[in-house]
Amino acid sequence: MKKIINDKDKIISQMLNGLQKANEDKVKINEELKIVYRKDLPIKGKVGLISGGGSGHEPAHAGYVGDGMLDCAICGEIFTSPTPDQVLEAIKLADSGEGVFMVIKNYTGDVMNFEMAKDMAEMEGINVDYIIVNDDVAVEDSTYTTGRRGIAGTIFVHKVLGAMARSGKSLEEMKAMAEKIVKNIKSMGMATKACINPISGKESFDLSEDDMEIGVGIHGEPGVKQEKIKTADEISKELLDHILGDYENLDGDFVLMVNGMGQTTEMELFIVNNFASDYLKERNINIKKTFLGNFMTSMDMAGFSLTLFKVDEEILKLLEENVDIVRG
Repeated sequence: MKKIINDKDKIISQMLNGLQKANEDKVKINEELKIVYRKDLPIKGKVGLISGGGSGHEPAHAGYVGDGMLDCAICGEIFTSPTPDQVLEAIKLADSGEGVFMVIKNYTGDVMNFEMAKDMAEMEGINVDYIIVNDDVAVEDSTYTTGRRGIAGTIFVHKVLGAMARSGKSLEEMKAMAEKIVKNIKSMGMATKACINPISGKESFDLSEDDMEIGVGIHGEPGVKQEKIKTADEISKELLDHILGDYENLDGDFVLMVNGMGQTTEMELFIVNNFASDYLKERNINIKKTFLGNFMTSMDMAGFSLTLFKVDEEILKLLEENVDIVRG
């Protein structure tokens, strides 16, 4: 294993210190509890918005802290949920008296620990609500979840709710919107190479040189099947057909995300998008906006995921609002 690190036990703290030093005008960190938070907290009259999970998905989640998106991001150890105490501290940092909303990816440890933190915060008089994101259409249950996993589509939830919070919407209004949008966000991913967790130094699953994994998760977990590697167009069609087949109604407008899993080049992502855009047009899917890049990764996994988000005029406007975040 070759990784550009120092001490395995200091990976997360050194990463967060480096992030903060590059963004001293925007964020601070709590090194002990591994929280990245806006310098201007608490913000009077604004619902706090927090999210987090295991590290290894950078730029998620710390890279989305800033004006127009998250107020705090809680960083667990690599592919490991943050503890309730970590989440509770983030809730306290984000609370300005209007309540705090949590965006949780559907992984058993995340759901349990964020819910425990909610209960603890409410005992201290803080109003907290949340949404569980489960956009992965590949599997219904997995090693890490009951129900579908939360993957790259989570970033759209951050963006929409972040814009709402900035405009002064209430906790109740944000919960209603969250429940509306998570039903309309659907994703699926693939990999040509497993990721290597620097703690174990081992690849997360076995994959021969000529094979690919379809339906991977973001914690290095394998997908639903292995097949021989295909062309970018063939792979993209396979993923899109699964995603489109999960919608009851394909009328209306959509947003597309082409997301790299960590090691995938932009050249490859643009090739994927070249086909995806044409294919969706052939299927009469109206794509209003496309996001392309590394948004929710799995360490150094080679591969990509595709996300479709069915939107209306209000949601599209929220997605298009400018942000000033660490990721920039």
